[in-house]
Amino acid sequence: MFALDPRLQQDTLPIGDFPLCRLLLSNDSNYPWFILVPRREDISEIFQLGVADQQQLWHETTALAEMLKDSFDADKLNVAALGNVVSQLHMHVIVRKREDAAWPAPVWGKHPAKPYSAEQIAAIRERLRLVLTDDFTFLEG
Repeated sequence: MFALDPRLQQDTLPIGDFPLCRLLLSNDSNYPWFILVPRREDISEIFQLGVADQQQLWHETTALAEMLKDSFDADKLNVAALGNVVSQLHMHVIVRKREDAAWPAPVWGKHPAKPYSAEQIAAIRERLRLVLTDDFTFLEG
């Protein structure tokens, strides 16, 4: 049974589900930072997924990245699966802008996380509702 790693649960806000992945928002308003987590048990590496799930992960990652680039007017998107701290497989999709707090450096460890306000979270959810497709189910949160 799928369970979200406690660290991801603590540091993120649930947005909803694609067919394979749970979509999370990192609770760091320095950057629009999204995380996709395949809803599969005991997976820490992409190659541990079956071929169909690997293809679905890339499909969901690229569709999300494309949507975020347009919707958030990104200068660059950082897409990565690291897992050095949280071993549960997850894909980071981070909207980067030339004027963001860490540009052009990576976001990890650059600045302390600045939690979102309730109003900011509502605005992001509303923006996502306008662009996410029919194969996405929002979680209320």
